[in-house]
Amino acid sequence: MTLLTVAATQMACSWDLDANIARAEALVRAAAADGARIILLQELFETPYFCLEISDRFFDLAHPLSENRAVAHFRALARDLAVVLPISFFERAGQAFYNTLAIIDADGEILDCYRKTHIPQSAGYEEKYYFIPGDTGFRVVQTRYARLGCGICWDQWFPETARALALAGAEILMFPTAIGSEPLYPEIDSSDHWQRTMQGHAAANVMPLVASNRVGTERDGRTELTFYGRSFIADHTGAILTEAGRGAEGHIVAQVDLDAIARYRRAWGLFRDRRPEMYGLLATSDGRTRPAG
Repeated sequence: MTLLTVAATQMACSWDLDANIARAEALVRAAAADGARIILLQELFETPYFCLEISDRFFDLAHPLSENRAVAHFRALARDLAVVLPISFFERAGQAFYNTLAIIDADGEILDCYRKTHIPQSAGYEEKYYFIPGDTGFRVVQTRYARLGCGICWDQWFPETARALALAGAEILMFPTAIGSEPLYPEIDSSDHWQRTMQGHAAANVMPLVASNRVGTERDGRTELTFYGRSFIADHTGAILTEAGRGAEGHIVAQVDLDAIARYRRAWGLFRDRRPEMYGLLATSDGRTRPAG
C-alpha cells in the first residue's frame, strides 16, 4: 500500500495581506497536524478576488515569482512541515500577467509553475482583463509523495484538462478555485454543478481529486460575490470522501491508497481502450475537421 493523506482548505480573504497569509499558514499547519502531506490552498488567497470588476489599480498586486512573498513564505513552511504546497499567485512576467500556481515540494523547492490555461469572463469574473492565457501547457510534477496534476479554477470545467493531466502521468488532480454567486443570475447556485463536474473528472480518469474554494462575501464597486466554500476531496470513482461546509473556514483531509488506485485504473481499461486517432474534433474550435495542408 502507498497511503497518502491529502487536504483542502478554505477561508475568507481581506485586504490585510499579512493576515491572509497568516490565516492560510494556520490552516496548512492544522492540516499537516492531521497527517496531510499534500495540502491545497484556494486560488489567489493573498487578497480578495480582485476580478469582480475591471480596474487597472489591481495590476500593482502582481509580482514576478522571485518577488512574491506568499511563495517565499510557503516555501519555508513546506520545508518546515515536509509538505507539498501548490501556491496560487498573480504573476508579472515582463509585460505579461498570469494567474499562476507554483508547485512547492516538501523541501521548499519550487518544482514547476503552471499558468492558468482557460481564462473566464463574465459579470463578477472579469479575468480576461487581468490574465493572459497560460503558455505552459498542462504539467504533471513528481513531488516527494505523488505525481501531481493541477489546473486552476476555470480549467476544472474542461474534461480536456483532467484527461491531459492523466495522460501525462498524474496520480492526483488538484484545482484551487474561486467560485460563488452569479451577479447577473442571483437565482443560480452552481455549487452542485461545480462539484459534479469534477467528480466526473475523477471517475473518468480513475484518480482522486482535491478542490479548494474560498468563502465569504466580497465587494468592489457595484459588484458583490458570495463564495460557496464546499471544498471537497473525491476518490478515484468520483465519490466525495469529505466536504467542507458552505461558508465555513477550515480544512478537510482524506487518505488515499495510490497503489490500489493504480491497479484499479489499469484493470478498468479506460486508457487501454482510448482511440486518439478518432478525437480530431477536440483539436478544433468549431467541431469541423479539415483536410491536412
